[in-house]
Amino acid sequence: MIEARGLARTFQTRTGPVEAVRGVDFHVAAGEIVGFLGPNGAGKTTTQRMLSTLLSPTAGTAIVAGCDLRKDPVGVRRQIGYVAQGGATNPMATVDEELVTQARLYGMTRHAAEARAKVLRTELDLPDLGQRQAGKLSGGQRRRLDIALGLMHTPTLVFLDEPSTGLDPHSRANLWTHIRGLRDRERATVFLTTHYLDEADALCDRILIIDHGTIVAHGTPAELKRRISGEVVTLTIEGDGEKARDLVAAQAGVRDAQLAGNVVRATVDHGDAAALALMRLLDGADILVAALSVAHPTLDDVFLTMTGRSLRDADAPGGN
Repeated sequence: MIEARGLARTFQTRTGPVEAVRGVDFHVAAGEIVGFLGPNGAGKTTTQRMLSTLLSPTAGTAIVAGCDLRKDPVGVRRQIGYVAQGGATNPMATVDEELVTQARLYGMTRHAAEARAKVLRTELDLPDLGQRQAGKLSGGQRRRLDIALGLMHTPTLVFLDEPSTGLDPHSRANLWTHIRGLRDRERATVFLTTHYLDEADALCDRILIIDHGTIVAHGTPAELKRRISGEVVTLTIEGDGEKARDLVAAQAGVRDAQLAGNVVRATVDHGDAAALALMRLLDGADILVAALSVAHPTLDDVFLTMTGRSLRDADAPGGN
């Protein structure tokens, strides 16, 4: 659905050129939900704006939804839906007026537009709000309206820029259900930027991490966490802690084993599977395990390792 090669963007400023995106290569397969993450200023919004034809690349190429980004930008726009970070609805217009107008801009007949608006209102939990003014909707309702506007022409690829910014936890969780529905019901591919790590972890099939204008890591959330940090199995021992530590350290797949008091901490690749194997190992050696826990790395650990900075509560939305 997206194939980018050497995509770059340089801005000219009073102090000289600024390379916002320095030549990124990546692909997005049809039917994926792909998260595009990075600290503020990393280049994620600039990349998304290039892919959606809102900015012209300085260098590189991309095929987006089957169309050449440089040679056929109109073809790209016909195939994609774009939901910006800040909504652009007219607060005085009704929900149906907004939806139908959007569809008519894409060449749909009024009858088809009204039918499509009804379907989307139902799917996005706005069934009885067709005649309500957009300015009187709640934050979650407005965000779902923004998404509906991006879907009116049935795009094959949907760009979401910080989709849940400013929503309360309940509204965010509700919106996540609808974003999954874009793929499951609408058969759309979703490319989203977000600064919420739990959002990326919950929604995305794959994640691309950008920093200083280049892709520094990619993979599924689980792959990234295993690759960067490993997982830690903690065993509280009743008995010979040193013997337990030595047995654990000798096991295949254990990267490191440390003993602190009567607690053995083992760093492994697959914590849940390793925990069971280590319990069996110690039980076979007549060593009693009083307590066991598995600590899984987070995406914030990945960011800290890959970029030297944490995203948790550190970045406000709106960076490029």
